[in-house]
Amino acid sequence: MATIVFLHAHPDDEASGTSGTMTRLSREGHRVVVVYGTGGEHGTSPEDLPEGTTLADFRRGEAEASARVTGAERIEWLGYVDSGMHGWEQNSHEHSFHGADLDEAGGRLAELLDEEDADVLVTYDWHGGYGHPDHVKVHQVAYRAADLAAQRPRVLESTMNRDAMRAGYQEALAAGQGDESWDPDAPIDGGEPLGTPEAQISWRVDVTPDIESKRAALACHASQTSDVGMMLAMPDEIFRAWFGTEFYIEPGRPAGMVDGWPFADLES
Repeated sequence: MATIVFLHAHPDDEASGTSGTMTRLSREGHRVVVVYGTGGEHGTSPEDLPEGTTLADFRRGEAEASARVTGAERIEWLGYVDSGMHGWEQNSHEHSFHGADLDEAGGRLAELLDEEDADVLVTYDWHGGYGHPDHVKVHQVAYRAADLAAQRPRVLESTMNRDAMRAGYQEALAAGQGDESWDPDAPIDGGEPLGTPEAQISWRVDVTPDIESKRAALACHASQTSDVGMMLAMPDEIFRAWFGTEFYIEPGRPAGMVDGWPFADLES
């Protein structure tokens, strides 16, 4: 049995990004630990938010429900506040994750890595997939923590396949759907790219055997109607096409994307 720690920016990021991988790891008997950089304080506040309950508290409950779906055995919070999108005043909040001291935040995560004797740490690519300040910080904090840990874990970076997104977008346009003004190759708000070219991706993981668990994990975050709601509204075949594959970069690995399971060497 190995221990794999997943660092995510906000509650629900684990569901959309890595829950298929997490579910399989748990099913195979590995220990899955999920760490959140923030409480998702700037997400959508549900209409039925109980009086006296903060949105962050509510979303903690959703994260715990998601963990029951994926089989994650431990949830931890680094204790920072959601920084919001590019240019928001919350970027400079004194407790924002975006503005956190890298050694301090990395040290908090390193303590957990040491406590868990983590074998693998899963983070995001250098631009956090789509440039969100908290997602970019996840990448930075993970690598600092890996350097500070007593035993450096293997690091994988969750990413999105830009070539696959482009192909899917073109198919949608050909079917008379989609916004023709969208350009998946154009820089986004902060100037960062969207996703990663396929040539730079190491692993393509088929998570369709656990696709229902992925949808169920997303459903645990139903308060986030703008993003999660859109994903859950997808017909099954569309959802499977967009979320049935998870992609990872493994720095130092020979170039070329492999269809396979990056954790196979942990099974012995």
